Amino acid sequence: MEFASSSLSSSSSSFLTSEPHFIHDVFINFGGEEIGRRFVSHLQSVLLQAQVKTLISVENLQEGMKLEEQLRAIGGTKITIIVFSKSYAETTRCLLELEKIIECHETFGQIVLPVFYEIGPSDVRYQMYDFGKTLEETAHRSYSGEQRKYALSKWNRALTTAAVMTGWDVRNFRHDAELVDVIVNRVKTLLDYKDLFITEYPVGLESRVEDVIKCIENQSTKVCMIGIWGIGGSGKTTIAKAIYNRIYREFIGKSFIENISSEGYLAMQENLLSDVLKSKLEVKSVGMGRTMIENRFSRKKLLIVLDDVNHIGQLENLCGSREWFGQGTVIIITTRDFHLLNQLRVNYVYEMDLLNGNESLELFSWHVFRDAIPKKEWNELARNVVVYCGGLPLALQFLGSCLCDRTIEVWEILLLKLQRIPPDELLSVLKISFEDLRDTEKDIFLDVCCFFIGKEREYVTEILNGCGLHADIGITVLIERGLIKVERNNKFQMHPLLQEMAREIIRQECPEKPGKRSRLWFPDDVEDVLKENTGTEAILSLKLDSSIRDCFEAHAFKEMQRLRLLQLDDVQLSGDCGHISKELRWICWRGFPYKCIPKNFHLENVIAIDFKYSLLIHLVWQRRVVLERLKFLNLSHSKYLIETPDFSGLPSLEQLILEDCPSLRKVHQSIGDLSNILVINLKDCTSLRYLPREIYKLRSLKTLILSGCSKLRPLEKI
Repeated sequence: MEFASSSLSSSSSSFLTSEPHFIHDVFINFGGEEIGRRFVSHLQSVLLQAQVKTLISVENLQEGMKLEEQLRAIGGTKITIIVFSKSYAETTRCLLELEKIIECHETFGQIVLPVFYEIGPSDVRYQMYDFGKTLEETAHRSYSGEQRKYALSKWNRALTTAAVMTGWDVRNFRHDAELVDVIVNRVKTLLDYKDLFITEYPVGLESRVEDVIKCIENQSTKVCMIGIWGIGGSGKTTIAKAIYNRIYREFIGKSFIENISSEGYLAMQENLLSDVLKSKLEVKSVGMGRTMIENRFSRKKLLIVLDDVNHIGQLENLCGSREWFGQGTVIIITTRDFHLLNQLRVNYVYEMDLLNGNESLELFSWHVFRDAIPKKEWNELARNVVVYCGGLPLALQFLGSCLCDRTIEVWEILLLKLQRIPPDELLSVLKISFEDLRDTEKDIFLDVCCFFIGKEREYVTEILNGCGLHADIGITVLIERGLIKVERNNKFQMHPLLQEMAREIIRQECPEKPGKRSRLWFPDDVEDVLKENTGTEAILSLKLDSSIRDCFEAHAFKEMQRLRLLQLDDVQLSGDCGHISKELRWICWRGFPYKCIPKNFHLENVIAIDFKYSLLIHLVWQRRVVLERLKFLNLSHSKYLIETPDFSGLPSLEQLILEDCPSLRKVHQSIGDLSNILVINLKDCTSLRYLPREIYKLRSLKTLILSGCSKLRPLEKI
C-alpha cells in the first residue's frame, strides 16, 4: 500500500487513461433506412434535446466513419439502444456492431436496452420466420465456407443474448412518441448526471482534489481503492464529494453513501445496489446482499464512495473483494481509522492536512464577513480566533457562524474563553458553540444527536414541542449556528465530530453513575442501568438497540418517571409495562413483541408511536383509552396485523403508516372521524379488499397511498 499526502504535485490532466474511456452517453444500433428516418431520428432528436450525447450509425456513415472507428466508438459509450426491426438483419454492419455491443456488455457492463419495433422478441431470440431467413441471406451474401458458419454462430449468440434483456415492445405503446418518452426517461435515470452539493466556500479544495485524482490516475490495478484519512471535521466528506463530481461521468454506475456509520448493513447494501442499478431491490440477508453485489457488479466499471466508515464489517459487506467489481472501478473510502484502510489493503491513503494560516483566515472570513478577508477593525481578533482553530475547517465554520454579526465585545469574551482551552482540544473549541445556547436549545441539540438523525424536521419538531422545548424556534437557531443540518428529504444530519462532542457532554453529566445522566444511549451504560436497576428521575431519554440480546424487567423503568423519549430495537421486556413513564412523548420500538397492547401500558401523552416490524395482531388496548396527543402512528411491516384500531380514540392523528402489512384485512369505519389526518399509507397491504365509505369524509387528507394493494376493489368516484 502506498501512502500519499497533500505534498503531491497538482495534476490538470484528464481523468483515467485506461479503457473504456467514455465519449458518448448513448449509441443507437439499428438497421433499415425507413426506420432510421422515422423512429430512430425521432428518438435521437429527443435524446439530444435532453442533452444526452448520442451517436448513431447512419449519421456517422455519412461522415465517412470507417467500420473499425465505429466499433471503437461503441466501446466508448455507456448505453446502447438496439432497435430490432424486420429489416435489422439485412445489414452486415448492423450485426457486427451488435457483436461489439455484446462484447462491451460482457466486458465492462455496458448497458443494453433493446427495442422491438414491429417484430417480437421471440423472433429475434430464436431467429424465426422471415427474420431468420434474412439473417441467413446476409451471411451468404457477406461470407463463404467456414467464415459464414463462424459469423452466423456469433450473430446467433449475440441476438439471443440481446433479445432476453429487459426492453420495450412497440406493440405495448399507443404510438412512437409515447415509447420515445419512456426510453429517454429511462436513459436519463440511468445516467443521473447530478452533481452533489459540496460547500459554499471551497477554500483550499481544488489543489487537494487534484492530489487525490493524481493518486487515482497512477493506479495500475484492476480495481483501485483509495483511502481518505483524517480527524473529524478535517474535510474528508467535502473532498470526496468534489472528487465524485469531477469524475463520475467516466463510470457506468456510481454511488455515494454518506454517513455510512449511521446505516445498518442491509440498508447499506440496498442503497448501493439501488444507486448503481437504478432500481429498488430488497435484500433479505447480509449474505444475500454480498452475493447480489458480486453478481450484479462483476463486469461494471463503477465509482463508489463510502463516507465515514468506522467498522471493517461495513467494508467487508460492501466491497469485500476486488473481484466483485469490473476493470477500472474506483472505490473511495473516508475514515478516521487508519487501521481499517490497512485491513482492506487499499492502493493509496491520502492524509487530510489541515488548512494553513492563510486558508484558515479566508474560510473563517467568508463565514463571518461574507468576504475573503476580515474587516479592518476585526482583523486582529479574527487572526487570534483562527490560531485557536488549528486549521480545522469545521471549527472555523462553526465559530465563524457563531460570531457572524456579533459585536467586538462578544468577540473579546469568546477569545477569553478560547485562551483557557489548549489549542489541540478541538472538541472543546466546538463546545463553545454549545455553551452559548439556551437550556431548551441545548436539550434539542442533545435529543436530535441521540435519537433523530435521519428523521424529518416536521416530525421531530412536533415531538420536541410536546416535550415543552419550543422546537420551532430552537431548531432554527441550531441550524443557523451550524450545529445541525437539514439535508435531502428535509431530514436532520449532523457532523460526526459534533456527535462526539454531544456524547462527551452527556458522559460528563455524571461520569461514574450513568443512571443519573439525562440521556442513556451507550449500550454498555444502558445494560448496566437496567440490570442493576439504577435508573433515576434524571433520565429523560433512553435508547437500547439490538446489540444487547438480554430480556430486561419492565420494573427497571420504575424510577425513570420523567422519561419522555424511548427507543427500543428488538428488545424483550418482562413484567408489567405500566412501569414505563407516563411522561412518554415518543416511543420507537422496532419489533414490538406483543400481540396486543399490554394492560397499563401508559401511552396517553405520546405524540408518536413507531412500532415497525411489530408482532401485533390487533391494535387494541385491554381497556378503553383516548390518545388525545397522538399525531404519528407507524405500524409498517407488521406481518400479523389483521385490522386497524378504532380511530375514535385518536382524534389528533395526522399520519397513519401501515405499509407492508400483508395480513391487514380491515380498516375500521371510524377512520372517517380523523378530522386532522394528512397521510394514510397502505402500500403493499396485499390482503386488503376494501376501504370503508367513511374514508370519503376525510377533508384534510393530502396523501393516500394504495400501490401494491392488489386485492383492493376500485374506489367509488367521489
